[in-house]
Amino acid sequence: MNLPNSMTMSRIACVPLLIWLLSGSFPAHGHEQEIVASTLFIAASITDGLDGYLARRRGQITTMGMLLDPLADKLLVTAGYVCLISFNPRIVPPWIAVLVIGREFLVSGLRSIAANEGFTIDASEIGKLKTVIQIVSVVAAILDHGWDAWWIGPGWQQGTGWFFVPVHVIAVTAIYWMAAVSIISAVDYFVGFWGKIDHASAHNRRKRASVLSRKKAVVTVGPTAGGA
Repeated sequence: MNLPNSMTMSRIACVPLLIWLLSGSFPAHGHEQEIVASTLFIAASITDGLDGYLARRRGQITTMGMLLDPLADKLLVTAGYVCLISFNPRIVPPWIAVLVIGREFLVSGLRSIAANEGFTIDASEIGKLKTVIQIVSVVAAILDHGWDAWWIGPGWQQGTGWFFVPVHVIAVTAIYWMAAVSIISAVDYFVGFWGKIDHASAHNRRKRASVLSRKKAVVTVGPTAGGA
């Protein structure tokens, strides 16, 4: 249990806490619920990139970490979207959560088949972009529950200030952009998988044919009829 794996485990431990924060049982006063929940999700998301960086930097890449890291990511993001269906239904309809979960099932299944065939599917740039947009969309949807917009600067309490942040517009845009990128990245994974599985299948067929031909040669070698 090294430091990167401990950070991964802490991300998994944040999942039930996030579910409680986004539930009706949280004793909220003012906007504490949105602030605490969004802060927790951001902190947990930061550990996602940090634990991988530390594992590579320290040479502490382990089988346990390789198993738990993607599991922790999927649990955190899935929990966020499922809870947002009831916490902020005007922003996160049920089909969004189904799309996110279905996409994760598809990618996990493709990676499992690829591992059985002896090759890997590397994370694409689209997949990395999807992860960033997911974090932004979940945080924006949580904050949208308490605010439609923010004013930053003097007079923010009266609805004036230096900067205007349209929280609701950002949340809606991020959610539907995330849905589009999730579909694109799933197609990208499938195309990459299909190209490699074709190559792997052809290689396996040639290998089996080569083994069979060698076995035939061994079987046919022997003393000739009429030999001394």
